[in-house]
Amino acid sequence: MRHLFLNGPVQNGPFTFATRPGKAVGIRLAAALNAILGLPPAPHLWNTVTLAGDLRHRQAEGPMIPRQRFEADLIADKYPASQPPVGGIMTDTDAEVASLALEMIENNLRAGTLTISRETVPTCRACGHMIGTGGHPCNACDSTDTRERTGLHLVAELAKDRPVFDRSDIHASRRQQPKHLQHTAGNVAERLILSRTRDHGIDLSPLGLNGLVLDPRVGIHATVLAAARRHQTEVAVMTITQNAANHIAAHGQHFREHDGTRLQYALHGHLPYDHTASLQPLHEAYRATQEIKDGFEEWFLPLFSLRAKTGTRTDQLPALFKQYMRAHLAKPVAADGAAFEAVQHSVSIGDTEWITIKQALANVMAACGTAPAAAVEI
Repeated sequence: MRHLFLNGPVQNGPFTFATRPGKAVGIRLAAALNAILGLPPAPHLWNTVTLAGDLRHRQAEGPMIPRQRFEADLIADKYPASQPPVGGIMTDTDAEVASLALEMIENNLRAGTLTISRETVPTCRACGHMIGTGGHPCNACDSTDTRERTGLHLVAELAKDRPVFDRSDIHASRRQQPKHLQHTAGNVAERLILSRTRDHGIDLSPLGLNGLVLDPRVGIHATVLAAARRHQTEVAVMTITQNAANHIAAHGQHFREHDGTRLQYALHGHLPYDHTASLQPLHEAYRATQEIKDGFEEWFLPLFSLRAKTGTRTDQLPALFKQYMRAHLAKPVAADGAAFEAVQHSVSIGDTEWITIKQALANVMAACGTAPAAAVEI
């Protein structure tokens, strides 16, 4: 298949989608876009390589269970009745992700874009955790006793012949390119250390880097590409916020293309889910059923976030609900095939204009509904 939309891996933590619906925006957006293109449900992707996860595992009550199971149990609790999504679940430490990541690292080492070199980095004297500059307490143990430690690390040299972000990296039409993000994503050091001290992650000991794991910002890219490889996809499109993309883009520069598959970012904004209760008077005025309300919050709003990349304001919600209802009421009995194909083309090139056109939206509702199978569980 040409395209497959995949969520930017969600950082695992002690929350549920019911209490933090904003965490599911990327998943729901990917599911909606895949359904429009007639693609199979994609796996839900998870980021488990975090210092917060290390601390949670160490501090968990009762007998210590293996970290992989600890993370899997935490993820399973996000879904009603612990039912996994139709497309399955993939994490950033799964065996196929780790294998692909090491394959890409070896290719980059041969190409000279990555090196293994001796580096001196600030380290916590108490626990050995790599820390940043500035004299802050260690995030792993709160110690303020630090030292400079020299050892082998995996290092990336940023490409000098192209920016960290260029147009081809972003799944958007020409007039919707985020020029500000393209500038800010490049404001990083020219050399990036990609090996980290974590309890959990993609082990770099096969490269001679014992006790170190791959930087999770690289692992996120490997996870998306591994999911794309599973589905034999040419272009893997990661749904992600601008802030998150700004944080990971430089670390992923050498990990956005592999074995005939390339990765692009589809940028979306945050949604004011904490304020959707304010729509109750409109729900009553339109006699909205639960299905209509769910369709608005779990299908239309994620789609709109693809158009409102800087975020949706609370005061926009009433107008957006009315817009959704107008499309719902205009939904034809049978979809117009040619009009639907035009929307599919728009989705494939990153054009979002159709999302705010009543008849186009109504036609999509008639063609594929508002509850993609990969998203209904959350």
